[in-house]
Amino acid sequence: MLRYLGLRLSLMVLPLVLVVGACAGSPSAPSQADQAAKRFDPPAPAKGAVYVYRSGLMGAMRPLDVSLAGGSSAQLGYNTFIRVEGPPGPIDIACKVGSNTTNGQVQIQDGQTRFVEVSMNGWGWTPSCEVAEVAPDQGQAAVRSSRRVEPL
Repeated sequence: MLRYLGLRLSLMVLPLVLVVGACAGSPSAPSQADQAAKRFDPPAPAKGAVYVYRSGLMGAMRPLDVSLAGGSSAQLGYNTFIRVEGPPGPIDIACKVGSNTTNGQVQIQDGQTRFVEVSMNGWGWTPSCEVAEVAPDQGQAAVRSSRRVEPL
């Protein structure tokens, strides 16, 4: 009987833990900013835009530290994203979990928008990040189902 009650309690607490974990990371952007980003408007003149998002359940309770060359950074929790605009050129993106850092780079042209997915890889003894540019349709679908956070 005690085992049954313990299992039942665990099943009731698990959804609460997942909700709290989804809130971890950078603060949410205002709903107007979230909706504006999901219109995928072109960047300002002489600029490019990059969306960096996190999806997938691996390590959902632990935010990933993401930083972009030029100073923007965020802690991306499960199903969150940031949009950053800047001058055309290469954009270095670093993703860190624990003591492991992975770097990626995307090339942004004037007026162009790119999409990058960061995810946690749990292979081996310690978790690590993956940084991968994705096709616009895949990136837009992921952003539409995510919430925007404010860069730190």
